[in-house]
Amino acid sequence: MSHSPETNRNPNPNLDVKPQSPSKNNKTRPKPLSLLPDVVFKEQDLKHVIFKMQLQSLSASASASASPSPVGSPCELNNRISSLHSLSADPPGPDYTALISDELLLRVFSKLPISQHLPNSLVCKRWLYLHGRLVQSLKLVDWSFVESGRVFTRFPNLNDVDLLRACIRAPRNSGIVVTHNKSLSVHVDDTRLSLANGFFIDQNDDVLPVDDGLGLLAKNYPNLRRIAVVGASENGLSIVADECRTLQELELHCCGDLSLKGISACQNLQVVKLIGCVDGFYNSVVSDIGLTLLAQGCRRLVKLELCGCEGSYDGIKAIGQCCQMLEELTLCDHKMDGGWLAALSFCGNLKTLRLQSCKGIDLSPGPREHLGSCLAIEELHLERCHMKDREGVEALFLVCENVREIVLQNCWGLEDEVFACASICRRVKCLSLEGCSLLTTGGLESLLISLNKLQRLKVVSCNKIKDVEVSPALASLFSVLKELKWRPDSRSLLASVLEETGMGRKGGWLFKGLKV
Repeated sequence: MSHSPETNRNPNPNLDVKPQSPSKNNKTRPKPLSLLPDVVFKEQDLKHVIFKMQLQSLSASASASASPSPVGSPCELNNRISSLHSLSADPPGPDYTALISDELLLRVFSKLPISQHLPNSLVCKRWLYLHGRLVQSLKLVDWSFVESGRVFTRFPNLNDVDLLRACIRAPRNSGIVVTHNKSLSVHVDDTRLSLANGFFIDQNDDVLPVDDGLGLLAKNYPNLRRIAVVGASENGLSIVADECRTLQELELHCCGDLSLKGISACQNLQVVKLIGCVDGFYNSVVSDIGLTLLAQGCRRLVKLELCGCEGSYDGIKAIGQCCQMLEELTLCDHKMDGGWLAALSFCGNLKTLRLQSCKGIDLSPGPREHLGSCLAIEELHLERCHMKDREGVEALFLVCENVREIVLQNCWGLEDEVFACASICRRVKCLSLEGCSLLTTGGLESLLISLNKLQRLKVVSCNKIKDVEVSPALASLFSVLKELKWRPDSRSLLASVLEETGMGRKGGWLFKGLKV
């Protein structure tokens, strides 16, 4: 380390102190790693300054002593100088983890919380490499990370890859972000907001060609189990189906009928989510042709979600006949033709049916004798759906007459007359109502009296249901329930109304979750 001129001059000829020659390591300072914070190197600079100051004070004290003393002896001075060199941060300490194998370190890192993985990766290059081997799920935002091959070197053991944000060409520095159902987020600028076609994403210009990247992913990750992608064609999906034999979950955005032909070789595919048309984002068509191709190629489907997809009786029938293991079906903002409800009877093992953000249930369900029923159905969920059409709602409850649980959440148009159609479902054990603002206390009571097997009830944010309107018959029904969550509005005080009904003294268990 270089010294000042006062330090290099030998003030005492009796002391044999030779000035240190500057070394190469002291001339040029090593460039800090970009992954470490700047504060670390500021602390190192501070240690260098402290070391120089202490060394200068040591030399000054040695020169001030006129007579040799034990403290100022050459041996003692060299010892003190060597001790001061230990303050420097340049020489690294011994790496005791070098004696531990990679396999053992990986086992140790796997036991740590996920929040600690990233800080551990900043310790050294070896830990950075080991951290990449631990990561199995990744969401990419830059498509060049795939094309350059850096993702395969950095994360060699991925089995879950989300490419939704990386597949869309969008301005990253824009402060405007448009999100759809928390699954798709797009950065847009002011020019994109005034498009003539009304879509934030242009399928020809904004969606990147992803087939080559999908081929690289399939060859480097043959054990891939889940992939989410936008705008994939038949060729790209065919490569994934041929290389990734263990693929179990697939999420396709902005896909068409012909692209679904590429996944016909995915024999082990169990979960599929198809997003055809999304209002304001893009407009692609998935019709009965695509649903039939999907059904014939993926016969082991257990869970299927169709968002913005067209279709009719034929497409749902093909799914029911070919995918006999299907247990959960979700339709979000569907554009099905009239009569599709009757095809649900072909889904012999369907246990859960979800309808989300649907503008209508079925515009033309047809005669009641042709509807059939899902014998294995257990759960029926309707969220943010329009339920003004009494004929379509009644047809839905007829098909799901064996259901055990009904969940109605923030559905529009659910009046007492429409809600009365649920009386067909005599086996309901659990009923959940949330955000049903048009439903009254009388409509609720008329239905609950007909449900003899009801055990659990949840009523939340239904403002027209009042405590003061609860009749003794309804209160008596409450007393035999196993679980009750009653909060129709913020002023609900059920205890004062049911004080003389004996609620809580009947049965062996007081209501779980009762809020008063």
